[in-house]
Amino acid sequence: MKRTVSFYRTAEGKCPVEDFLDELPGHTVKKITWVLKLIEDLEFVPATYFVKLPGTEEIWECRVNFSSNTYRFLGFFKDKSTVVMTHGFMKKTKKTPRREIDRAESYRRDFMQREAHHE
Repeated sequence: MKRTVSFYRTAEGKCPVEDFLDELPGHTVKKITWVLKLIEDLEFVPATYFVKLPGTEEIWECRVNFSSNTYRFLGFFKDKSTVVMTHGFMKKTKKTPRREIDRAESYRRDFMQREAHHE
């Protein structure tokens, strides 16, 4: 089963993932794009790259290690085959910061509310 990775946009049309990627060097973005492609192409994505965060509102974390940095992208499943990435950040600690999870959950609620109004 193939998945699609898309990026969350605010009601104003801003895209936090694109804003984050724009600040990174090209070779880093290339590695991140490669990992996002794995999520789309592999039926079983290794947990080193993609894992559900326990104790969250269905938030998943995409992990990308490059050079000595760790990049994280949070997101959720819109349906069985669509992953919506909410935003990215550079990870400095072992645990995913609660404020980043709260941000992803808030974006998810906003997305779901707006999707429900379109149907």
